[in-house]
Amino acid sequence: MDDLYREVIIERYKNPLYKGELEPCDIRFEDENPLCGDHIRIDLRVDDQNRVTEAAFSGHGCAISQASADLLLESIIGKNLDEVKALTKEDVLDLLGIELGPVRLKCALLSLKVLKAGVYGLGENTDGLVGEEFE
Repeated sequence: MDDLYREVIIERYKNPLYKGELEPCDIRFEDENPLCGDHIRIDLRVDDQNRVTEAAFSGHGCAISQASADLLLESIIGKNLDEVKALTKEDVLDLLGIELGPVRLKCALLSLKVLKAGVYGLGENTDGLVGEEFE
């Protein structure tokens, strides 16, 4: 089963469905993982009921960080911002479907960190955003 998930990760890395930029957008946030240099920016459009109607990411990084961003954005289309705020690291790991070590875990969760920072309207410093969720 891990092989199937690995294939999905490679496919989403090579051919992401949500890579790009939204101009204009309602929510935008970007951050990076200083340990490895992965960088992600997420743009969202929301409707008048705070439901995500469009999402895009840009940036660079390893296959895990880029595939994670693509899969995460796919999963939030149609959700309201409260549902997005409730997402956890387990949700992201379920999307990826493989076991990850501590270094790769940071790569996988960068998109969740950026997404939540944007939705919560935080500034550049996301340290302690949701406590150990990003540890």
